[in-house]
Amino acid sequence: MSGLFQGSFLIAANHLRDPNFYRSVVLMLEHNDQGAMGLVINRPSSMTIGKALSQQGQISGNDAPVFVGGPVEPTSLFILHNCLALGKRDQEVTPGLFLAGSEDSFEQVVRSEKKPDASVKFRLISGYAGWGEGQLESEVMRGDWYSIPADGSLVLEEDVYGLWERCMRRLHRANRLLPHNITNPEWN
Repeated sequence: MSGLFQGSFLIAANHLRDPNFYRSVVLMLEHNDQGAMGLVINRPSSMTIGKALSQQGQISGNDAPVFVGGPVEPTSLFILHNCLALGKRDQEVTPGLFLAGSEDSFEQVVRSEKKPDASVKFRLISGYAGWGEGQLESEVMRGDWYSIPADGSLVLEEDVYGLWERCMRRLHRANRLLPHNITNPEWN
């Protein structure tokens, strides 16, 4: 099962009540025999980018929130972006979405000397979600997570609060599953 979830969205099952992952969508960055790593992409924090990086000078998206990527190493910062020019040296997570892999990329995406290019979008994410050897596979087998192919455009959407629902609808369409909250079963 190594690499099976890399480049996918993991969608938390509705019964998963862990406060770190309740109704979360995780973009999987790595999955191998030693474990797995991903970033929760639908959990904005109350901290703004401007406040978090106030020591760094002029910053793009000052009012945008820093996202909580997971409970592991909460002081680690990650940047997901759609800048094709920088993408040549950054890791492409899914088509058109890159993980900044160097300080130069970080600086160019986040710092704005001039008016930022409106087409370049990014997310600053603090911390990550991690699983040890076999842990993720066990949670998937238990039914705690569902998987669908990742879509980079969803990661950088303005409205992140409905992302879990949108991903669940995609999952249901792809697998022809009925939602569990059927209000009129007699219509079946």
